[in-house]
Amino acid sequence: MTTLDSRSTAAPARPRQVDARGPRFAAAVTVVVLAATLLTIPSPLSVALLTVQTIAFALGALVGLHAQPYGILFRRVVRPRLGAPTSFEDVAPPRFAQSVGLVFAVVGLVGLLTGATLVAYVAVGFALAAAFLNAAFGFCLGCEMYLLGKRVLGARAAA
Repeated sequence: MTTLDSRSTAAPARPRQVDARGPRFAAAVTVVVLAATLLTIPSPLSVALLTVQTIAFALGALVGLHAQPYGILFRRVVRPRLGAPTSFEDVAPPRFAQSVGLVFAVVGLVGLLTGATLVAYVAVGFALAAAFLNAAFGFCLGCEMYLLGKRVLGARAAA
């Protein structure tokens, strides 16, 4: 029988961090894809573009930011050409933002596939607006929703 030593020499687990420029780059690519989607509704091209974006959101939300295609592009192509990162952020808020984007992309895709183009316009428009805020101003709406949710849930747990 073996026993486990309760004293561990391993460092305490830190939340995973991401170069803060990565999610902003991904938001910029998302703006381009979603804008092209809006400009081509209704057409097979809009369905293809929104499908690509939905997959990108799904990978970022369900697998992790390391699997998000725009993040991979940033790490392999863009980041090596930039200086070393100066700021990092926890991966949880941007990953939650990917989940929010996924919901809007799925609603938009369902709207396109069922002929409900108004639903598609609205859903894609909301996702585009959120991505634009991040790309242009560094304001991640999904991240802010995540942090607000943590504060509200934390206050309820403390009460």
